[in-house]
Amino acid sequence: MADERTVAILHTNDFHNHLLPVQAEFIGRRKRDAGENALLLDAGDAISAGNVGVRIGGEPILELMSDTGYDAMTMGNREFHVADSLLRHKIDKARFPILCANIRYQKESDTVLPVQSSITRTLPNGLIVTIIGVTVPMVTSKMAARVLSSYLFDDPVPVVASIVSKLRDTSDIIVALTHIGIKEDHRLAESVPGLNLIIGGHTHVVLTEPQVVGDVPIVQAGWFGHYLGQIELTAHGSSVVISHSSLTDIRQAKAGRKA
Repeated sequence: MADERTVAILHTNDFHNHLLPVQAEFIGRRKRDAGENALLLDAGDAISAGNVGVRIGGEPILELMSDTGYDAMTMGNREFHVADSLLRHKIDKARFPILCANIRYQKESDTVLPVQSSITRTLPNGLIVTIIGVTVPMVTSKMAARVLSSYLFDDPVPVVASIVSKLRDTSDIIVALTHIGIKEDHRLAESVPGLNLIIGGHTHVVLTEPQVVGDVPIVQAGWFGHYLGQIELTAHGSSVVISHSSLTDIRQAKAGRKA
């Protein structure tokens, strides 16, 4: 139909610094092949440092991902740090938005958070796509570790629900880009009406096809750069359906050759 519009979303998660340049080249080529109405997203834990570790020279994988054409990434637990300056350092090589809607400063502050809650992109075909990022709560108000942390995390489910309620009328497609694990992704899908897709990470699950909970598809692409996921969503009026999905093994990806 003439008013049908499609977005192709390519997705990865949990690289843990295991992204080879040849794989990045393959991913970038797949995004270009998907056309101008494509987005490339990552669901967190891209870097090598531990939860509170810091790589002094920064994280080169974030530069590689930037060069590859990533449009956004949600913060994983590995990107987090309890110190504001060190969290900023861990993610400063990313030239794309890093998302986390459920983090906040523990004390009131005029300082802008180093991450964004969501981004909204208007594609060349006119489709308006909103991406909301959430992360597994690393430090909460009930944890003893709160005394060491600049930040606190809120439950991601009501946070996403609040954002969806505000943006649903102005977005054609709303995607939750999560690093909360597959069980919490299920809870999110069951609890938040208005979501069109959940792209997950953290639990290193290989989903060869989307899991549909309620009417929300959930995808996740394993770990360590083993797979590249792609899902295409087609919007027709208020209806959004999956028009294509695939999971490609990129462990054997070679420049100039399909995996």
